[in-house]
Amino acid sequence: MTSTRTATCNCGAIRIETRGQPVRVGLCHCTTCRKESGAPFTTNAIWQADDVTIRGDTASWKDATDARHFCPSCGSAMFGISDGTGEIEIRLGAFDVVPTDLVPTYELWVARREKWFQVVTGTEQYPGNRTAMA
Repeated sequence: MTSTRTATCNCGAIRIETRGQPVRVGLCHCTTCRKESGAPFTTNAIWQADDVTIRGDTASWKDATDARHFCPSCGSAMFGISDGTGEIEIRLGAFDVVPTDLVPTYELWVARREKWFQVVTGTEQYPGNRTAMA
């Protein structure tokens, strides 16, 4: 039996369904994620694109490597698609059932982590982006 999860934007115009477990879960403290979320970091669960269904029309913008999708009606940040990876990174805050059982295993851009934020126990620490896909 395949586990599914749903995620929606604040107004319900965008709906995401994931199947199975994510490839990985991580935190990102980079400037782009901070500004996109209005928070000191984002938490993302990454799935293979084939395991994700998205309903509704998103708007997007692209930074250096990611197309970042959000709801054009309510502005909720929903997911990113990285160039050439076949992966979709879904913002943990978009999931409908909370708290989730998804636990970060790594942190990116740790030099930009707020001094008051403690290292998540057991996470691999990266000074920038991950260098290898795992």
